Amino acid sequence: MRIAVTGATGLIGSALGRSLKADGHEVVRFVRREPAAPDEARWDPERGYVDPAGLAGCDAVVHLAGAGVGDHRWTDAYKREIRDSRVKGTAAMASAVAAMDEPPAAFVCGTAIGYYGDTGDRPVDEDAPAGEGFLPDVCVQWEAAAAPAQEAGVRTVFARTGLVVAAEGGAWGKLFPIFKAGVGGRLGNGRQYWSHISMHDELAALRHLIDTPSLAGPVNLTAPEPLTNREVTAAMGRVLHRPAVFAVPAPVMRVVLGEFAQDVLGSQRVRPARLLESGFVFRYPGIDESIRAALGT
Repeated sequence: MRIAVTGATGLIGSALGRSLKADGHEVVRFVRREPAAPDEARWDPERGYVDPAGLAGCDAVVHLAGAGVGDHRWTDAYKREIRDSRVKGTAAMASAVAAMDEPPAAFVCGTAIGYYGDTGDRPVDEDAPAGEGFLPDVCVQWEAAAAPAQEAGVRTVFARTGLVVAAEGGAWGKLFPIFKAGVGGRLGNGRQYWSHISMHDELAALRHLIDTPSLAGPVNLTAPEPLTNREVTAAMGRVLHRPAVFAVPAPVMRVVLGEFAQDVLGSQRVRPARLLESGFVFRYPGIDESIRAALGT
């Protein structure tokens, strides 16, 4: 297949591109600068521009672009960047897809389990409503921006991804050095649920979304059983053979992280109902094996 990917230099996008190419697929990487390689195409989400030549002949578009939620402190300016990078980028790509004479069969839009907000101890699946707060509001607008593709009859899937267990980046990329140094521990009271997914299963699930015509709308990309932060902390110590007795009190996290702390301390007990119903099989469903896979052990 020929597959277009935005966010192709990010943690998930770069790994997805390698996975697809390894199996003989052609990947078109959309970049904001002038293309420097035959497999690159130009787009400018701020201006709503997408080079139609890059989309021509594509079987699917996987849209993963967006500013990192945890990359900077949440100032008003950075919150606008988080929102605009997702909403404007999705609107630009969805509109470009809708305008094609022969659009791709699938538009896979990467979103997030932030859609559900803080669910506490309550397990939720794709039928749950949006939560309250900044990230749920962003996710609602993010997914709504894909309307042009949906209205044009393109099968549109929202890949609501959880915390990806990877050593190269993302939330877990920041955790590994801390735990390896023996100073890791729970965050806050540790009772908040973390809905994780191994990088291997994240990539396999994205490819499953491309390949499964029956899937449309929201699909949670999380491991079958969410765990509490306390359980994740214990697993990190167990796999890395390091103590995990330290704790970061909630007030300290609020001072260090500002508004973002409420989402780190919040609980999201999310289950991948539609992914499982569609026949997807996880290779690393448990946290210990996900951590080992990230470390290559």
